[in-house]
Amino acid sequence: MTSSLQHLGSVGKSSPGALPIATRRPVADPDKVRRPVQVSNVLDARVDLSELFAGMALDVASRTMRLVAVAACLVLAACPAAQNPTTGDDTGSDGGVGSNGSGSACPPVPTCSTTFTYMGTGTNVILQGDFAPDGWTTGVPMTPITGGFQVTVPANDEQVILYKFNVDGNWIADPANMRTSPDGFGASNSVVRVDCDHCPHRAAMDWRDAMMYFIVIDRFSDGDVSNDQEVNGAAYPGQYQGGDFKGIQNKIESGYFDDLGINTIWITSPLENTWLPEPGSDGHTYSGYHGYWPKDETLIDAHYGTQADLAAMIASAHAHGIQILLDYVMNHVTTDSPLYQQNPSWFWPDDNGMGGNCVCGQGCPTFNTVCWFDTFLPTFDMLNPDARRWSVNNAITWAKTLGIDGFRLDAVKQVEDVWFTDTRARSNGELAWDQPFYMVGETFDGNRDLIKSFVNPQTQLDGQFDFPERAQVLSTLLHRDGQMSDLVGFLDSNDGYYGQGAVMSTFLGNHDVPRAIEHALDTPLFDPWDGGKEDSWSNQPLLPTSANPFQRLSVAYALLFTTVGLPMIYYGDEYGMNGAGDPDNRHFMQWDEYTDNQTWLHDQIKALAHIRAAHPATRRGTRTTLGTATDTYVYSMSMSGDEVFVALNRGDAANPAAGLPAGSYTELISGQTMTTPIQLPPRTAYVFTQNAAY
Repeated sequence: MTSSLQHLGSVGKSSPGALPIATRRPVADPDKVRRPVQVSNVLDARVDLSELFAGMALDVASRTMRLVAVAACLVLAACPAAQNPTTGDDTGSDGGVGSNGSGSACPPVPTCSTTFTYMGTGTNVILQGDFAPDGWTTGVPMTPITGGFQVTVPANDEQVILYKFNVDGNWIADPANMRTSPDGFGASNSVVRVDCDHCPHRAAMDWRDAMMYFIVIDRFSDGDVSNDQEVNGAAYPGQYQGGDFKGIQNKIESGYFDDLGINTIWITSPLENTWLPEPGSDGHTYSGYHGYWPKDETLIDAHYGTQADLAAMIASAHAHGIQILLDYVMNHVTTDSPLYQQNPSWFWPDDNGMGGNCVCGQGCPTFNTVCWFDTFLPTFDMLNPDARRWSVNNAITWAKTLGIDGFRLDAVKQVEDVWFTDTRARSNGELAWDQPFYMVGETFDGNRDLIKSFVNPQTQLDGQFDFPERAQVLSTLLHRDGQMSDLVGFLDSNDGYYGQGAVMSTFLGNHDVPRAIEHALDTPLFDPWDGGKEDSWSNQPLLPTSANPFQRLSVAYALLFTTVGLPMIYYGDEYGMNGAGDPDNRHFMQWDEYTDNQTWLHDQIKALAHIRAAHPATRRGTRTTLGTATDTYVYSMSMSGDEVFVALNRGDAANPAAGLPAGSYTELISGQTMTTPIQLPPRTAYVFTQNAAY
């Protein structure tokens, strides 16, 4: 038995094009709060499903769910109806050959027809799938042809279609299509991606080549003041401050990230958070501005803009060669979530079995997959197949709908392994087309074996944020503890530790720890594992006036940008923004009035990013130690056709670049020519290429 797929002509000539940036309007009347933005025109499709199947055993519900659940869930993906195939394309257009996707050489074709062919015997064969909202429930009868059956359906360019053949009541995957995705019930759906215009796709990303910038959406740039709304009762700085999708898009289109050398952006979760003020562990009251208190993960949070705004931001990033990762919060929802209220059995109870709560670190002292982060954050029971199926499908559907390139996944060690294996299996079939769908996890822990247990690019995560390496870099380079040989020993043990194909992300700061500059002070304020909460509301550190911390920070970034791993910059760290722990480390992005030291650091990091882009040895090569001393480390990064030399001096005095081979070098940050022996100024990093013999 065989089958085939083909695309027949265009049924639409116009392209929707890029969505315009809305004109600024006055701040909305706070008494007229905007309703959350819906993903589609059908509201609460999943809630209806949960009511329908509440209390049903899986063996009873599974057959009905196969017919109904995916169709209703794919209302979220806005799959096109036959009458309007241009509505709800679940991926972006690949039209055009230029980097801006203008399509001058290859005009985009937004819609076309796709033909499915089943070669085999049967009496009544129906195509079932998500090609239309009723595709799983009703489907489309297939027409008999010689040796089989065939049907043509309308589709969008780049639309990913899940389907099965219903042959006389027997549901089967396409025997001639080897690309499949788990259906959530122990079998598989066939998967195909429609290509209407046959234009070139975006250049594929090898994630070893990525340089990532992390944005807290609310704190980066306000591009549309009309969505600036506060949560009554939340205290500043735990209040919404106006950052949004349009603000990020504006910075993309201004060339800010191109200039800095960034090719990947990670943004906090864009999905709807609770609109209620909630108490923090520090006694202050917060809004959900940060994105980690999801109320309804079928909606975009209106504080950040609309789904169209987010889509326009992603399209702009892709046009600039920038990948987009979304933060996905799969561990919990808030107690005011409709999902929790209508499906309480999908969540672990807030009960430790001894008359107390099961809040992590309180009634349940161990941080595990059962405890709640807080009294208002019920934890998903991912061992419940219905709960896990909903969560995985929600994540995958958003990824397809928005056309993103990866997920940053929160609180990994508090989620059951099976969630990651299910999500990876779905992403392999439905998301990984021109490049792998990158999934990077956050396990805030120093146990490398624990971190490694979730890393397998084929079955789980591509990598995790390397917290142990961060701690070592802060200790050795910024705090100046021990000898530089301590850092070298750690790096040697860390190379390859997480397994073949792993792409770990290296970093100095993020939204959960003090700003990196605070570790680079002459007398650091925090130890490498300190969250800095004690100084987050009072006695907050000020921006350093000395050049020393900025210079030390540049040395640490030089290491990150000249060794393997995916280096990440937390927004504002390129300027050395100051701050203790949360929320002091989440000030609104500084866009002007930089000091000379801040501008200098920005330019150093920019130079390092462009050096990394120009020299593949820095991101794929082999590191060889050439010399170490108390305060210096000299090494090479080499691969076929490329070699760079790096010399780091953490000390407050000049030191020789011991071990650097004799010769003439071009120092790539400054562009200067230098000849051995070379002295390293205090708190300096040099990156060299060796000149031809003279």
